[in-house]
Amino acid sequence: MTQQLKGKVALVTGGSRGIGAAIAKRLAADGAHVAFSYAKSPEQAQNVVAEIERHGVQALAIKADQGDTAQVIALVKQVHQHFGRLDILINSAGVFVTGSVGASDADIAAFDRQQAVNVGGVVTAVRTAVGLMNEGGRIISLGTTGADHVPFPGAADYVATKAAVAAYTRGWARDLGPRNITVNIIQPGAINTEMNPETADHAPFLAGLAALGRYGQPEDIAAAVSFLAGPEASYITGATLNVDGGQSA
Repeated sequence: MTQQLKGKVALVTGGSRGIGAAIAKRLAADGAHVAFSYAKSPEQAQNVVAEIERHGVQALAIKADQGDTAQVIALVKQVHQHFGRLDILINSAGVFVTGSVGASDADIAAFDRQQAVNVGGVVTAVRTAVGLMNEGGRIISLGTTGADHVPFPGAADYVATKAAVAAYTRGWARDLGPRNITVNIIQPGAINTEMNPETADHAPFLAGLAALGRYGQPEDIAAAVSFLAGPEASYITGATLNVDGGQSA
């Protein structure tokens, strides 16, 4: 594999498992030094560190709550201080909470937490990173195709957070264009992760929404991130890339 990102420094939020871990490992394979945040498991984080370092690059795992503004600011600054630069920011961390509007058993605190992580954490990370990022940097966030086509009831609070990030993406692309920093969002469909396994009871329904009739894998999202982070995507900004097996077709 060509190391198109050799010498670059990337920060992946929520990089210890699932899609985030796949992205961290792919960027390392592309030659980037990779830092990532994690929320709970130091052991899981260290496993990802070891896999990143196998590619001959540096790795840094930092425990941080993406819903806590102060911790997100400290995370970004620590990565920049450790490596001396920051070229790529991947906003992968997120939570998924569902519930119908007005439901008597709605967990409002969980919805507020989701807003803090999925929107507040992204906004804070970007605002902090752009003050430290080199010209020609890359910012890539993960959204959901549900932001455009809600597939089932009860998802409004979740998809609204991702729709907000998509709107921010388009606005930030305008703000940062003069610095040659590109800002894009990838919207996955059904991806086989620990939180949404392709063996779950609901999986046949979600797989059936895709034109390809199956789930995607975390590596499919990582490949899209690799492209947008690389030199061949230098003229792509403010874009939404659906990686969903044709679900949105």
